[in-house]
Amino acid sequence: MSTHARWKLPLGTAGVLVLAVGAWLVFGGQAPEDGAPAVAPPAAQASAPPPPVFASTPAVPRAKDGGLDLVGAATAQVQAAPEEEAGPYPVDLEALRAKLPGNLYWENDVPTKDPEELRRRDAVKAKWNALYGKVLANEATEEEVHQYYEHRRQVSEDAIAFATTVLQDYGDKLPSEHRGLLELSVNMHRTRLAELPRQESDALARREAHAQRQKEWRTGGGRQP
Repeated sequence: MSTHARWKLPLGTAGVLVLAVGAWLVFGGQAPEDGAPAVAPPAAQASAPPPPVFASTPAVPRAKDGGLDLVGAATAQVQAAPEEEAGPYPVDLEALRAKLPGNLYWENDVPTKDPEELRRRDAVKAKWNALYGKVLANEATEEEVHQYYEHRRQVSEDAIAFATTVLQDYGDKLPSEHRGLLELSVNMHRTRLAELPRQESDALARREAHAQRQKEWRTGGGRQP
């Protein structure tokens, strides 16, 4: 999609969903820790019914694995979105890009229907999901563990920066439900950032314990200790 001076949302409220919530999802879907189905990319949303609008910021529930259930939190207080008339949306993407040139939103979340770009995003998402799989299986190196969680930090920090900038620059022009959606994104990412140090520390501890068990197994002649 071309970033004109004024961005006209092609999907009505769906465009706001991408604008606000898409920024806190990792490359268009949940981070694997969240244990929830991925959100369809913008192209797939074109034929979908209008997405939900969030009434207020709910408490963030836990997923079965103890992590953040971001989608559960988002859907906890959902109401159907009314149909919207097509028209220009009061967000200047070029101005935002000038303020946040290195933000991951431009690389991974800005709406697009370009098949090549969507394939690239899927490949990047698959790369990080594969690395997370190695972290879960205790097969990642210490450097890879740090790399994964540093990426998670960057995703959340960029999402917060993007949403807060939109709120500061255009909050008085946005419908109240859309402001609530952006505020929800900020609050969820702040909660996620607060949990990342513990998650990283736990991953490193599991990796060390796994390496120690392997060492004991090898020194014991391949017998279980």
